[in-house]
Order: sequence, then structure tokens, then C-alpha cells
Amino acid sequence: MKKTILVFSALIIALLILFRLSRYSYLSNDISVELTIGSIAVIFFFVGIYINKRTLHKEKLKPTQVDYKKIEQLGISKREYEVLILISKGMSNKEIADALFVSESTIKTHVSNLLVKLDAQRRTQAIKKAKELQILAI
Repeated sequence: MKKTILVFSALIIALLILFRLSRYSYLSNDISVELTIGSIAVIFFFVGIYINKRTLHKEKLKPTQVDYKKIEQLGISKREYEVLILISKGMSNKEIADALFVSESTIKTHVSNLLVKLDAQRRTQAIKKAKELQILAI
């Protein structure tokens, strides 16, 4: 994160310097307007290529295989596993209850059972632990 901030800060500073130099060159009649605009366009083109390579072409993680034996060892029921998957999608208890056509208190019970079985304090810890145990696909 710090590296990204430093890179973009350096780009902004470089662009500001370029704008100042082009303004000075234009005011002193050393350079034409077309050349100034062209050089700024070329710089933005290369910055765009750099950003494209950094953001769009990141290596994608391969989905992991779910370890069903581990799910059985932990004693997680099919319904609890369904709730765990929906929790990992960021759904609230009410949304999960609506999706599974059960009451919200039933979902709360399933969530508390999952927290105990996964030895977690919060839902986010349960998801993290489930991914580490490879019972949730990434």
C-alpha cells in the first residue's frame, strides 16, 4: 500500500513539474502549443499503460478444493455449511434467513454453532479459519 501511494505521489509531482515547464516554455515562446499538448498526451499514455499492467494483469488465485472430510471431522451440518457459505458472501443474518426460508433466530443458532466448531469469536474469524482449513473455496 505504501509503495502504491509513493508511486502515485511521484507521478503527480512529475505531472505538476511537466505542467509548470510546459507553461514556462509556452510563455517564453520556446515551444508550440501542439508540442506541449502532444508531450503531455504521451506522458499520460505511458502512465495509463503502467497502471493497466499493475492492476489488470495481477495473477489470479486458483480456487482451492473443498475438504469435505474436514467438514465431517468438525461436525458441521449441511445447513450450517450453507450458512457458512452465505456468511462468506457477506450476507447478514436476516438476508441468510430470507434466502434459506427460515427464521432469523435459527440462523443465529447456526452461526453460534459454527463459531464454536471453528473456534472463532466473530464471523470474520470463522471465515478466515474456514479458508485456512480449506472448507471454503477462495
